[in-house]
Formats: sequence, structure tokens, C-alpha cells
Amino acid sequence: MFEKVLIANRGEIALRVIRACKEMGIATVAIHSTADSEAMHVRMADESVCVGPAPAAQSYLNIPAIIAACEITGAEAIHPGYGFLSENAKFADIIAEHGLTFIGPTADHIRMMGDKITAKQTVKELGIPTVPGSDGEVSDADAARMAEEIGYPVLIKATAGGGGRGMKVAKNAGELAFALSTARAEAKAAFGNDTVYMEKYLQKPRHIEIQILADAHGNVVHLGERDCSLQRRHQKVWEEAGSPALNAAERDEIGGVVTRALAQLGYLGAGTIEFLYEDGRFYFIEMNTRLQVEHPVSEAITGIDIVREQIRIAAGAPMGFSQKDIVFEGHAIECRINAENPFTFRPSPGQVAEFHTPGGLGVRFDSAIYSGYRIPPYYDSLAGKLIVHARNRNECLLRLRRALDELVVGGIETTIPLFQKLVREPDIINGDYSIHWLEKYLAGLEKPAA
Repeated sequence: MFEKVLIANRGEIALRVIRACKEMGIATVAIHSTADSEAMHVRMADESVCVGPAPAAQSYLNIPAIIAACEITGAEAIHPGYGFLSENAKFADIIAEHGLTFIGPTADHIRMMGDKITAKQTVKELGIPTVPGSDGEVSDADAARMAEEIGYPVLIKATAGGGGRGMKVAKNAGELAFALSTARAEAKAAFGNDTVYMEKYLQKPRHIEIQILADAHGNVVHLGERDCSLQRRHQKVWEEAGSPALNAAERDEIGGVVTRALAQLGYLGAGTIEFLYEDGRFYFIEMNTRLQVEHPVSEAITGIDIVREQIRIAAGAPMGFSQKDIVFEGHAIECRINAENPFTFRPSPGQVAEFHTPGGLGVRFDSAIYSGYRIPPYYDSLAGKLIVHARNRNECLLRLRRALDELVVGGIETTIPLFQKLVREPDIINGDYSIHWLEKYLAGLEKPAA
């Protein structure tokens, strides 16, 4: 096992990795920018190294400085968390070249799944169902013919990147040319690559993802599904495990498809296969070759520490359990508490004046903020994640309602009031929502006066 791990990240996920390492007896190294010198992950780590000024490009994305921090401190492995360099194949290559261990999949698999066209072609060959559409890049000349074949509406998507950028819907032939040109322009500006492809646009799908773990000894397991259908601008807001839309048989079926495919691929570490689900059918969207923000809900229903398993797998150890050992118990929901206006989603950095976390059975709050902490304006606005777990979904919703009312983050705006409304909405209570539900709901809300 590793003696010392460097965490190439910040905020709640850096703290999450530090906690796992401490429980395993592994020393930790935090990196930080000048803006994060007082951050909680810096305070909690055994050692810390400043890797640059506030802008992420000069600090958390500064690969030479991160490698130098490993050399200075004697860290043997790097955990990238999520975001930043977590899905950067070049970073994984450089880590290996310096004799260090990347706590994640191979650079080849990161590269393969990082390009949406390559990923779609790969999983299709492995037997994972995909959305009807182009098998690769689509030209403007072929787009009209293909759209007529698969039927409108269609979705134009950038082959690189994510987060909803370079993604446009054409409802009919008259909208297709504009959708193509705007998707290309957005993709070029955001990712330096204007290549796009086409898929059938599903009307009311849910976003269902399968969490997997795979070791170097040929063992692959899934930890069930997460329903991440409540989204704004393709960004997840609320996640559940399991999905209100699936039953145990459907979970077992798609879980089996995914684990068999990734075993054939020779995948290593944690990963998530994301699907759109409609009318009983699954359609592959993408694979995330990293730890997900929403991993705690899977931990809650399985009792498995995913970060601990990531570290053990990277060190060459086999998983201590098989699929038949995994028991799914109860229901879990996570709300992403962002430092944003709850209805306009305008960022709200600043000093946290008051901070009180909810407690009690089945309540977890993953965060790196504290009373007096100043949330910097340079990074993602995620302030914390409220996770609740109960015996069933109804009890879980009631527990979530109580925990949200108990949670206090003062001095800044947060999305807590939005979740306090959502947890009382009949559609949410009934589990009757799709990936389009939240944006329609937000559009119908009467905005409070500025």
C-alpha cells in the first residue's frame, strides 16, 4: 500500500480523499493556490504545497508544479478527485513517466472515453446499447439525410468536452443548419475542436448511470444505478440511488451488461457509464473515467467506500468482495449545495458568516467550508453536498426535508431554498420527472425581486 498520496484537487473532494487516506494509515499531501492557503483541505492534510496563483490554469492545472510537489514531499501516488486533471490522459502519462501512480484508469482508457465518438463506437462493439445516430463525425452535407433517417428532433453534440457546451437541438429541418453552426462555434470556442456528431433526441428520458469498480485481477462489479435526471443546463443538481424509474430486474440487467463490457475492455479503477433511459430502454451517453460528484449516494446504499477502493486498486490489491456480496439497502438522495442565487444561479462567492450542518441518523454533509471561510470567486461554486439515506424513498424524502431545514449557510446566497421547494413538489415526491423537468419548473417560477 502507498505510504503517501498527493491530492491534486481542492474543496470537498480533496477533503474526502484525505479522510479515506487517513483511515487507511496513508500520509497526505494537499496542493493549493495562493487563494486557497486557508482552505480546509490544506489544514487537514499532513503536508501542503502551494502550486501557483489563484487562476486554476496556473495552479490546479499546472502539471509541472504538481509533479514537483510529489518530488518535494516524496508522494508515491496522485489522486485527481473530479474535475481539473481527473480525465486528462496526458497528465496520467506524465505521472507514469515520473515513476508515480495515477489513482485512476489507464491513460489509454481516459483517452478512449474522452472522445465521444470513439467512446460510442467502443461501447457499441462491447454490447452496450447506444442512441441512434451517426457512428462518427457528421458533416453538414450528411446531416439532413441522417436526420430524416433517424427522425426529428435530433441532437447535435461536440465530440470533445461536456457540461452542455457544443450541444444543440434541431426540432425540424428548418432548425438543423443553425443548430450545426452554433454547436460547432461553441465547441471550437470551448474545446478548440469544432467536430460534432448527431443523435436522436429523446423526448422525456431519465439520466441513469451505473457505478463500476474494476481491479487488476479481472474483477468487475457494479454498485447499482444513480438517477441524475434533475438537471439545469445539463448540470446535475439532485441525484438518487436507486432510481424511482427502475426495478431490481432492470438494475441487474443493465449492471450485468456494463460489467461484462468493462471486463472485456480490461478497465481499471472506478468509472461510471451514463445512459438516457426511456420506455424501458437504455441508451449510452458517455463514460466518466473518474470519481463522480454524486458517488456518496452509491456508498450509502452499498456500504462500500469508493475512494478507499480506488486507492487499493491503484496499489494493485484485489477487491475484497464480488458482485454477489453487494447488497443494496434503502434509498439515498444527494443535493448539490452551490454558492449561487437559488433561482437565477448567479454565483455568490464571499465570506461564510454562519455555518451549521444537519445531523441525525442517515445524514451526511460533505463540504470544505467553515464559519469565517471566504469562498473564492475563481473556482466551481459547489459549497457542499447534503446526502441522506433511509429505508425507503418516502422516508428519505422526509429526512431530506428535515435536514434541509436544519442546514444553515449564512453570509452568502446558496441553492438551499430551491431544494426546500423541490422536496415538497408532487412530481418529485412521486418520482415523476425527466431530464427536462427542472428547467421547465424553473421557467415557471415567479422570480423574486432582485
